[in-house]
Amino acid sequence: MSASQAPVAADLAATDDLGWAVRLLAATPTHEHRDPELLRRWARAADAFGAALAPVACTARVVESEGGLELGLLARYGSRPPTVELFTDTIELAERTVDARGWRHWYPPGSVRAAALAHEAVHVHLHHGPAKAALKHALGHSALRLGRLRVPGHVAGAEEVAAHAYARTVCGLGRSPLLLTAALAAEAETEAGSGTTPPPARDARREN
Repeated sequence: MSASQAPVAADLAATDDLGWAVRLLAATPTHEHRDPELLRRWARAADAFGAALAPVACTARVVESEGGLELGLLARYGSRPPTVELFTDTIELAERTVDARGWRHWYPPGSVRAAALAHEAVHVHLHHGPAKAALKHALGHSALRLGRLRVPGHVAGAEEVAAHAYARTVCGLGRSPLLLTAALAAEAETEAGSGTTPPPARDARREN
């Protein structure tokens, strides 16, 4: 790590996993004017929910390809047919970023790919199973109240926070993949300023 990189790495790592989860929610459309404490409560609940999930098997077909750098993705999920696409060029860049920033103790070799696959697998799990309703219940957000009747509401971005927490836990990472996503975003800004093609600013995500 060069001297110029050290302050950036330190600043990113100084924000804990919950802090990055709150930032993710705050940057999600519909949350622009939410109370920061409410976002923190939702982030904490989603993180705890994801971390407590039992291991989820990936039932989708897994394929590897390049082109993730242009798309800004580590991985994506397609439902027709169920397929998880892992972008090897982005994964390799993420691994190099881990080494450059001195974060290998948090992200062991091969863990970026494993975390990307786990992230997508739990998205499939939340999308198709009863766990989606359980996450809504854990968040405690109400879309409608009529007397004693309460209809749990959707919290945009909460599933993403839960998926990151799940990947962190099931892959035994020292920090959430959200921190690595932030590092890639910082790299993208730096590369964009230098006039070269920016690396990805997003972590594994689900696309239908």
